[in-house]
Amino acid sequence: MAQAVVRDIDKNDPGRGLDLRKLGMWTFLGSEVFFFGALVVTHLSMRGVVAPSASKANYDVAAVRTLFGDNVLTSILAFILLTSSLTMVLALDGVKTNNQKRFRFWLGATIVCGLVFLGGQVYEFYHIVHQGVTIKNMMFGSTFFFVTGFHGTHVAVGVVWLTSLLVSAIRHPERYNAGNYMAVELGGLYWHFVDLVWVLIFTVIYLI
Repeated sequence: MAQAVVRDIDKNDPGRGLDLRKLGMWTFLGSEVFFFGALVVTHLSMRGVVAPSASKANYDVAAVRTLFGDNVLTSILAFILLTSSLTMVLALDGVKTNNQKRFRFWLGATIVCGLVFLGGQVYEFYHIVHQGVTIKNMMFGSTFFFVTGFHGTHVAVGVVWLTSLLVSAIRHPERYNAGNYMAVELGGLYWHFVDLVWVLIFTVIYLI
């Protein structure tokens, strides 16, 4: 009986049973949920709080919240990042159907969306610092930059990961096909997670 179970469950076959690489990715993403959850809770608790050594008279907390809440650019960036989840799904579908051209095109589109998001975030940081909100002068600013910066780092890692997949797919197209797409699926899992986390961060920081 036990031998039959072992035979029926091939742990390295993505089509049957539980793939260990996918289990590892889910475990990693689960640990990331706790990190981001702790950061978001910290940010919420620090809203409107200035550094102990700073004078509250120097900061208009209401204006700072308006700065975050009225940021149209961030809304556009959120839309672009969420759109990248769709392009990632299309890329995975391309490799599963052995359509290399479609796979590479949508994977490239996902990378471009990630780069646009990162560029917009850098511009947003510059704009917010120019408004007087920095890591040093305000606890609210400290947690804001830490939460969004930590997420941005994850996006950057995702862009590097997907770019390496794209380069590999161009140089060695035989590596990715309907029978071997786990690397793409794992990259997609990570990318969807990053997008979902941004939905939480965007809602907490910019909408609430």
